[in-house]
Amino acid sequence: MRSELLTVAQMAAADGAAIAGGVSGETLMEAAGTAVAKAIEERWSPLTATVLCGPGNNGGDGFVVARLLVDAGWPVRLALLGERDRLAGDAAIMAARWNGPVEPLDIKLLDGAGLVVDGLFGAGLGRPIDGAAREVIETIAAQGLDCVAIDMPSGVHGDSGEIWGAAAPARLTVTFFRRKPGHLLLPGRALCGETLVADIGIPEAVLDPMVVNHHANGPALWGAAFPWPDPASHKFSRGHAVVVGGGVETTGAARLAARAALRAGAGLVTLACPPDALIVYAKALEAVMTRVVEEPDGFADLLTDERKNAVLVGPGNGVGETTRNRTLESLAANKACVLDADALTSFENKPSDLFKAISSPCVLTPHEGEFARLFTHRGDKPRRARAAAAESGAVVLLKGADTVIAAPDGRIAINDNAPPELATAGSGDVLAGIAVALLAQGMTAYDAACAAAWLHGAAAAGFGPGLIAEDICETLPGALTALREGL
Repeated sequence: MRSELLTVAQMAAADGAAIAGGVSGETLMEAAGTAVAKAIEERWSPLTATVLCGPGNNGGDGFVVARLLVDAGWPVRLALLGERDRLAGDAAIMAARWNGPVEPLDIKLLDGAGLVVDGLFGAGLGRPIDGAAREVIETIAAQGLDCVAIDMPSGVHGDSGEIWGAAAPARLTVTFFRRKPGHLLLPGRALCGETLVADIGIPEAVLDPMVVNHHANGPALWGAAFPWPDPASHKFSRGHAVVVGGGVETTGAARLAARAALRAGAGLVTLACPPDALIVYAKALEAVMTRVVEEPDGFADLLTDERKNAVLVGPGNGVGETTRNRTLESLAANKACVLDADALTSFENKPSDLFKAISSPCVLTPHEGEFARLFTHRGDKPRRARAAAAESGAVVLLKGADTVIAAPDGRIAINDNAPPELATAGSGDVLAGIAVALLAQGMTAYDAACAAAWLHGAAAAGFGPGLIAEDICETLPGALTALREGL
């Protein structure tokens, strides 16, 4: 599937541009309904189907689906929310082509249904679903009926993935031309089931005047910039990452990050640590160099080496003045930085101090709790991440099952390949280590964050159930191999 994600407004503009270019709305609606009916026939044998039609174009698509399923020998009942004579435009045309009965929307129409086709509402809901529509949707969910959603499960907003009132899970969602952010964002993504993007005749050229900022994260975005070694490469040409380690009681996070940085291709990795933890780091990480840094100037002195070009601060570092200083010293040294965990929380009381210091390539990797400590932005996840990136001047990787990566220039990538097994201690430290390695090898902050999130998910998926953070480092080579073979 293509990486572009269109907002509800952009999809409406694409439809409008196609119509202005000579493709009639009637043709688009017939093609949309045909695509849905074809997808259904490919996945189910004929059985009793109930097609739910709303008062707009989504309902018009539903009328097409009902007609084509009947033509294919399916027994079909059609329910309409509203009055048939109030349908307008292309939806009215499609309703006129339906020769069967039109019944009022009621939960009784679900009795005996082997399949439900949800054409009640499209992606651009204006208010939460209520009344008879909500009752029917909740009944579909409660009874676990097989459901096919047209464009988006009714009740899921296409821009945010949020549920407005109620929504029922679909086995299959058929959308058109391009996916929308809500197909990838939770909780909407979990309700879409299999998502199929159908070509209904909208010309690709309609995208030319659009500024498409939302993308599905994947190699199509950053694969061409991935820093593969070539025959002339050596360890110094592949970048030197510095991982700041914590004290003897919290060494695990930095060790995971350092190992991940090596696996992700950094030519050298130095772990900077306090004296009391040296023996732990030195024994645990054979290929990682260790360097004792002592106050007040030890860390700043370490960063004077220009070959050390990327720094990770935060994992297991502790919250407080020392971590704040390490962060500010890294930024002042003009190093590419990944700031995670304690490096973020250490600026909770004065985030502006952090934001003012960011001038070099920088990736912030907060989970929702850490995000709330630094930012006050509200709204859906892409909106909050974009605002945070603009405020901080850094790329913001807002973690979760639907990780969102936002650049200060407004670009958004939504990651959807992370398996639930990543909900385990230390997985975020591995992610940060991958990101700093890619920065060290010369990727931009946005590309590095996107590639790190995708590789993190791919490596975890390659292991499966029972995953612990250490396993991600070991399956990362397989994910890298698959990436290279797929480009």
